[in-house]
Amino acid sequence: MASYNKILLCYDGTREGRKALRVGANLALDLKAETHLLSVVDMRTSIAQSAGLLTDVACSRFEEAAREILQEGVDWLTERGVTAHGHFAFGHPIDEIANLAEQLKVDLVVVGHRARSGLSRWWMGSGNTPLLDRVSCSILVAVSAPHEAEETTETSSTPANAGSDR
Repeated sequence: MASYNKILLCYDGTREGRKALRVGANLALDLKAETHLLSVVDMRTSIAQSAGLLTDVACSRFEEAAREILQEGVDWLTERGVTAHGHFAFGHPIDEIANLAEQLKVDLVVVGHRARSGLSRWWMGSGNTPLLDRVSCSILVAVSAPHEAEETTETSSTPANAGSDR
């Protein structure tokens, strides 16, 4: 069996992200792995801003919300006994996940996924090089089935303020 000493969890506050956080936390505890948590402000927001579609205030609020999501994830992990190093990036999620995974030399990347259009997949980009081809480590995909109920009231298994997709 592969040894996973350093894990990168990708978290965006969505139901899929929460599933990846839960699965990754359990794995990190079981393996006593060094844990890193990444939150990314998607580059497409920057493109919209430069095209004049978003104001500076709207972009600033979007970044602030992403940082809050990152802190929420770090706090949730800490409450469960997982010490995680938080990382924030501004760019395309696939690029940023691959860059940080290489920089940190992680053994495993944990991402969330739910069957839907290719536009919203992190680990398999639409028109982009898939994350699978961008990292030299293993990837664990925590799958959320479309029929899975939101876990808004079960605070022991979901991050605080994580009741709706962001």
